[in-house]
Amino acid sequence: MRSADRTGRASLCCHGVSTSELEGAIAAVVRAALAEDVGAGDATTQATVPATLRGSALIVQREPGVIFGLAAAEAVFAELSEEVRCERQVSEGSWQEEGATVLALEGPVRALLTGERTALNLLGHLSGVATAAARAMRAVAGTRALIVDTRKTTPGLRVLEKAAVRAGGAGNHRRGLDDAVLIKDNHIAAAGSITNAIALVRERRPDLAATLEVEVSSAAELEEALACKAPRILLDNMSDAEVRAAVLRTEGRALLEASGGVTYERLRSLAETGVDWISMGYLTHSAPSLDLSMKLAG
Repeated sequence: MRSADRTGRASLCCHGVSTSELEGAIAAVVRAALAEDVGAGDATTQATVPATLRGSALIVQREPGVIFGLAAAEAVFAELSEEVRCERQVSEGSWQEEGATVLALEGPVRALLTGERTALNLLGHLSGVATAAARAMRAVAGTRALIVDTRKTTPGLRVLEKAAVRAGGAGNHRRGLDDAVLIKDNHIAAAGSITNAIALVRERRPDLAATLEVEVSSAAELEEALACKAPRILLDNMSDAEVRAAVLRTEGRALLEASGGVTYERLRSLAETGVDWISMGYLTHSAPSLDLSMKLAG
């Protein structure tokens, strides 16, 4: 019997991002981003702003969406000056409308101005990812489908982007190449067949065999994967009709993931096939940045 419990299926995805991992990733990303942007020093700010000048600023949302990345923005200013004080005006992961103030800042104006662009870049990008995830989940509301991300992430930002996906209400697929087995077409070609590839995984990586996933692109390949008792099957670039037929044929014997050619416009019809997961690379590789701005008070 197929379970309709989305929470249970979410727990079968690869592990999400822990607090310690997220904190470490933020620290590393912020240092690299500031080194890239500031270099030897903010020439404009140092020339025009007195070192002793203090002030306040507000970061404001200019379009609706999910706010995520406040910790990253705060870390930017903390790295520049321990005197900057940040006060959150909204909760991390919350949907806010246009015009909402999301972060209030106070401290040395030089630090505020030097950190402005890096903070907005990180906050806007991660909020954009979270917003894309939230919109995708809204599109499949009422179905059994869970939207999940992919490895199509920005190099160096995977931990932050996957945390943003979860903040938007969607799920994380595997974190990297080391924490799960996903047998794709080139692995199958190298191994000789789906049957051989699955057998090799069970022999060489028994620790990951219980959750291995294999990619199929035809009804014949689906039958082969089912005959091998693959616990998870990725339906690659199949039409809605083909996915629906695969769901009926599988009869709950494996978790099914639909992938490839997934757009917002198609999400509802794809979810209504009864598939368990729908993976969207778009969430991390193409989600537009949420529009935010920072203004000094006065």
